[in-house]
Amino acid sequence: MKQTMIKEFEKVFGDSTGVRTFFAPGRVNLIGEHTDYNGGHVFPCALTIGTYAVVKPRTDMTVRFYSMNFEKEGVITVDLSGELKPDKSLKWTAYPVGVIWAFAEKGMMVNHGFDVVINGNIPNSSGLSSSASLEVLTGFMLKNLYGFEVSNQDLALIGQFSENKFNGVNCGIMDQFAIAMGKKDCAIFLDTNTLKYEYTPVKLSGSKLVIACSNKKRGLGDSKYNERRSQCEEALRRIQTVKKVDTLGDLTEEEFESVRSAVNDPVLEKRAKHAVYENRRTVKAVAALKANDIETFGKLMIASDDSLRDDYEVTGVELDTLVAEALKVKGVIGSRMTGAGFGGCTVSIVKDEAIDDFIKSVGEAYKAKIGYAADFYVVEVGDGPSEI
Repeated sequence: MKQTMIKEFEKVFGDSTGVRTFFAPGRVNLIGEHTDYNGGHVFPCALTIGTYAVVKPRTDMTVRFYSMNFEKEGVITVDLSGELKPDKSLKWTAYPVGVIWAFAEKGMMVNHGFDVVINGNIPNSSGLSSSASLEVLTGFMLKNLYGFEVSNQDLALIGQFSENKFNGVNCGIMDQFAIAMGKKDCAIFLDTNTLKYEYTPVKLSGSKLVIACSNKKRGLGDSKYNERRSQCEEALRRIQTVKKVDTLGDLTEEEFESVRSAVNDPVLEKRAKHAVYENRRTVKAVAALKANDIETFGKLMIASDDSLRDDYEVTGVELDTLVAEALKVKGVIGSRMTGAGFGGCTVSIVKDEAIDDFIKSVGEAYKAKIGYAADFYVVEVGDGPSEI
């Protein structure tokens, strides 16, 4: 990848003397979906697929971006001496430009430009966080190019800040945190309310993680993601009229059932129920993994998907088909949608000997029902950002 990208850099920008190469992973969330903005727990891990950058400093205040994933967009040029603000002309560079803007907002000013070639092997709009990967990659690159004193946890918070304030997507902290803080062969049990976290080894004993990408494109900003978030906020506000609680993630199942009537709206009740029960499922799932009880972990994954389909209503026919077909395959321990939903991916735990059959049978059934193919990735759990 590195040598291919350096050749591309030379083709697009000329001399590659002094270039540096950086990498940030994608992420998959094993369980704990739509809990990260509700003060709950999540359990994501970084992947060995991700986003790469080959970058060379300039002496002026110009940044020239080129993506091998969006070749038709050509070189996009940004002048850092002017005011950085959201603009449709930025296209995909709105994410890295947003991070440069966020660094400046935090008092870290970029004092010269650079030329950069980006290339990612995360499927776009897959729910594996290609945007957060690009944000963390940009932050890590800026930290190293300009000597900014920021921790990887800071990079996660800056990435979230830029996506919220510059790109207008009310994402939680999970994606950026999982990518910035990734650790090989471990998932991160993160309390999104306090940012207290622990690494938990992912021991799948004779099984692998298989990601199925629905190839239904979705964009977070124009999906119902922000709507779900505001529904949860309204449900919480109503619960707070009868119980002192800071977030939905603070409630146990029993506590929620005792106050759910205060929500007084069937749709809002379902949204809040998912946030509460999913958070408790995540806590139980991590305990099961620590006890090497993969079967219970798998059952909790399935329960998570049921809730995302029925209570949170973020799955859709594509993801529902992938999960339903996965669960028909002998050797599948658990399967669920992952990411924001409305398209994107599923993640399944599949026994090694069943992987080929899983990809064949789920793939055939999906294409027959949906009309186009899904893509499958047998993935490993990887580290956070690095310089190569």
